[in-house]
Amino acid sequence: MSFKIGDRVSVTIHDIAFGGEGVGRIDEFVIFVPFVIVGETVEAEITEVKKNFARAKLLRVVTAARERVTPECKFYGACGGCQYQHIDYAAQLRIKHKQISDLFERVGKISREVVAPVLPCPSPYGYRNRIMIRSQWNGPAKKLEIGFIRTDNKFVEDIDECKIAEPVLNEQIKEVRANPPHKGGIKVVLRVQPENWEVPRDSFFQNNFFLLPKLVETVREFLKAGGSRHLIDLYCGVGFFGIEAADVVDSFVGVEYDKLAIAAARQNAASRKINNGEFIAAQVEDVLPELLQKFSPEKTSVILDPPRKGCWPATLELLRTTKPAQVIYVSCHPATMARDLNILCADGVFELAQVQPLDMFPQTQHVECVADLRRRN
Repeated sequence: MSFKIGDRVSVTIHDIAFGGEGVGRIDEFVIFVPFVIVGETVEAEITEVKKNFARAKLLRVVTAARERVTPECKFYGACGGCQYQHIDYAAQLRIKHKQISDLFERVGKISREVVAPVLPCPSPYGYRNRIMIRSQWNGPAKKLEIGFIRTDNKFVEDIDECKIAEPVLNEQIKEVRANPPHKGGIKVVLRVQPENWEVPRDSFFQNNFFLLPKLVETVREFLKAGGSRHLIDLYCGVGFFGIEAADVVDSFVGVEYDKLAIAAARQNAASRKINNGEFIAAQVEDVLPELLQKFSPEKTSVILDPPRKGCWPATLELLRTTKPAQVIYVSCHPATMARDLNILCADGVFELAQVQPLDMFPQTQHVECVADLRRRN
């Protein structure tokens, strides 16, 4: 069957793909539709046609799933920030667990049995402590739009509140709107400063304070189970994981290229009177071999918390060559994580003991994962 843009179709959804789109088929031709749930029959309009699939926008839900709920946000569906507000929260967790398991099995050749159930967030709304507001000049309307990138990824959706942001950030949104940027194309970062942590303006910190204790607990439990005496915290930022796990090991070192973040990490350690660690401003690849030689690999665990794009191939190869006793990999992007875990576990160098997902990003397609890898004897 051939389709063209503008065609209206009726399709039954049988899966939710990683990224949040529903998957339906018409004569084995795949149709991707957003804002749907498995089991629903919907009417949709074709917006893009490729050789093996098409994308469509949702027009009407003909048969609704029992997990369907009313979104809390009035901008949901137009604003591109959330993908799952129409789904009951417990069902969101099940969907994310299946997506991660499928992804790891397909990309990482990893058994889905090692993926634990997703840990829920205590606050599925009002949790986000950092957002980026954008401005864009709307020529036809002759007005400045202030908000988030729309679902179509082309324009800015004008918003006056964000339901997944902490309340204090919604007050800041009002301030931005009352004192708007003088032109389009300007990004404004709004942030709630973490209590008792020094964080430079552009340095990374986890965006969900509500589930942060569980993230720390997971990393600490994996580290304790590994039994290492030393810890190397790569891409350490302001020293969060190294500092939170300092009492589990004899010594630790954090490595981060951002010099401002390293300065903040040293202050964060000093304010907590932690003196069994150090922080180094350097490229990971430049210092990792020396650090593993200093600590001895069989007594050392490595924490990886790379950017969304994953680890540099050189870093992964260094870990495969030097073979520390344990690698704890923290990531908010399961696809690049699965790719990197596949590389680390190739040829039996490492074995994946467990993956613990945590829902640091409720109502959205995103999910945080912590993986525990052990060196094979």
